[in-house]
Amino acid sequence: MYFAALLARTEDGWEASDTELDDVETLSDLTDLAREASVDEDTVLVFIEQEDAWFGVVRVEGEEDPRIYVSDAAAAARSSYGEILTRELLGGDQDDDDADLDSLDLDGTEDGEPAVADDEEEEEEETSVSAEFVPAGPAGDREILADLGMSEKELLALDSDALGEIADSLGAAEVLETVR
Repeated sequence: MYFAALLARTEDGWEASDTELDDVETLSDLTDLAREASVDEDTVLVFIEQEDAWFGVVRVEGEEDPRIYVSDAAAAARSSYGEILTRELLGGDQDDDDADLDSLDLDGTEDGEPAVADDEEEEEEETSVSAEFVPAGPAGDREILADLGMSEKELLALDSDALGEIADSLGAAEVLETVR
C-alpha cells in the first residue's frame, strides 16, 4: 500500500495535500503534478512511501529538474512508483523518441543482416536483465533537504516513520498528519 502527499511551501508555511498517483506513469507526470500544487514556483516536496519497505522524496522548484532521494533503491525498483524514481536515478530513463523506436521491434534484418537465432536472443535478454542490477540502500540526492533543516546524516538515519520525521524537521508535521 502506498501513501503519497504533496507539501508545498507558501508564504504562510507548508500546505499539504494527499495525492493519487493513478495517472502517474513517468517522472514528468509526477513533476507536473507537483508544479500544479506550487504557489509562485516555490518548493514542492512529493512524499511517496510503500509501507515500511521504502520512501522517496522528490523536490520540485519552478522549472528546474526535480531532485530525487530514495531510501532503498532495490526495494523501490520492485514497486511501480518506486521504479519510476530509480529508473531516473540510475539513468535508465529514455526519451519519448527512443521509446517510439523500441516499439517498432527492429531486429536489424532491414539492413541485410542475418536474423538472430532464438538462443542468441535469449542470451542477450539475460545479459540485459543482469545489467539492470539496482543496489540496495539509499540512492539519489542526499542533500535534498539540507537547506530545509534536515542534514544528510539525519536523512540516512530515518527508518519507520521517515515521512513524519521529515515533516517534523520542516515544521510541517501537523499539516502532513491532516492528509494521512
